[in-house]
Amino acid sequence: MRGRADVSEDRLQKLAKRMRRQSTTTERKLGAILRDRRLEGLKFRRQVVIGAYVADFVCMRHRLIVEADGPFHDAERDAVRDGWLKSQGFRVLRFENQQIELRDWEVVGAIVEAVGPNGG
Repeated sequence: MRGRADVSEDRLQKLAKRMRRQSTTTERKLGAILRDRRLEGLKFRRQVVIGAYVADFVCMRHRLIVEADGPFHDAERDAVRDGWLKSQGFRVLRFENQQIELRDWEVVGAIVEAVGPNGG
């Protein structure tokens, strides 16, 4: 998820559109898992503007955000962003690229658990 407090809504929408067109290999793999309600019938949207941030994947029905964390994530900034998103009623699941690429069944399991009857 990327975002800045000083960026206008219009600029964030343009950024999200560009990010959809220029997604990473890992984001494409995660997108293939989440696309077309393939996972438990869940509808996920890609690169969605929420406040001052752009979330990688969002299931609005369950207020669940799924993030593909590449090598350039800042833990402090992510904590601030996640805190704000949680204050808006979202749950955030973060997965490192290596986990998505090599152990995608773990990613699927965590998402299914998060939206299940005992999830979050």
